[in-house]
Amino acid sequence: MLCRGNHWTPAEANQQMKAFASTYRNKRTWEKRKAQIRQGILDGLHWDHMPKIEGNFNPIIHSRREMDGYVVENIAIESFPGFWVTGNLYSPLKPKDKNPAILNPHGHLANKRLTDYMQIRCAAFARMGAIAFAYDMVGYAESTQTTHKMPIAALLQTYNSTRVLEYLLSRPDVDPKRIGMTGGSGGGTQTFVLTPIDDRITVSAPVVQVSAHFFGGCVCESGMPIHKSRKHQTNNVEFAALAAPRPLLMVSNGADWTRNTPNIEFPYVQKVYALYDAEYNAENVHLPLESHDYGYSKRAAAYGFFAHHFGLSRKAIPYDEGWDESFVTILPPEDLKVFNDAHPRPAGALQGDEEVMRYLGFKPE
Repeated sequence: MLCRGNHWTPAEANQQMKAFASTYRNKRTWEKRKAQIRQGILDGLHWDHMPKIEGNFNPIIHSRREMDGYVVENIAIESFPGFWVTGNLYSPLKPKDKNPAILNPHGHLANKRLTDYMQIRCAAFARMGAIAFAYDMVGYAESTQTTHKMPIAALLQTYNSTRVLEYLLSRPDVDPKRIGMTGGSGGGTQTFVLTPIDDRITVSAPVVQVSAHFFGGCVCESGMPIHKSRKHQTNNVEFAALAAPRPLLMVSNGADWTRNTPNIEFPYVQKVYALYDAEYNAENVHLPLESHDYGYSKRAAAYGFFAHHFGLSRKAIPYDEGWDESFVTILPPEDLKVFNDAHPRPAGALQGDEEVMRYLGFKPE
């Protein structure tokens, strides 16, 4: 039941998209398929294994630094008893009473949450007026309670994202009607997996990852049967389309599995949005001369997209034939870490794939 990596060729995927489209005729029949796909994600992830928790984030926040128009803090929240989500919180230097918030998961580059790319993006969002939460993939940077290749990585990452979302919603300075999510590559996967199953994400932007034929090359993307069951078959294009009619930005490029997006993936998404008369809310920025990253051009597209839908201040970032990101102070990784000698990881933290899986009711492999 697992659809891994290049599960289909582009030609096979093209035919599959036509087959998918034939399963519904209007909004009512699409909604039926939508419910089936959504349930397939939840069942494939074994979502019922996860604790039902309200609040109890036990946040650890320290090392507040005021920068040029934004604030950076180191943060950890308890996802479930004994497991911590580690990250950084970027906020406007002069916030409003209610501010939009954006979840920022990352992809598979080492220590991605701590790199300059993530710092620049989140600082820019904050300077424009949003609260941006950058957090670690399991097994990356400070998320060392498990390895990244654990069998339930897809479940654990999606649940962690839900807890980040709920933490942001619990803050009195966050506007619950303006909650965004964006990430590149594996962070794009996290974005288009959470958005279909949680309507509290009101705007989403998966970057360089929505593909008709490529299902993700890591266990955290395609290691659990979220795309196929005895009742259905789907792919990441339909995952992205399940955001409809909420605003969606798909960023693609010419050098990876998103090179066909203008011809295959985006037209399909547009057809779904048309069922809601919401074509204006679905966008594709295709960069045929670029490759697989969340680099400057992709960030620039995201800045304009979120500014439009969240009412952020574009003028907060200098602009002269392109956004000027030079105001961002790149901090060394050690300065961004939550846990250190002064702030150790709390006692009682679960440790190791087997211990975490047993706690959640899974039999370790």
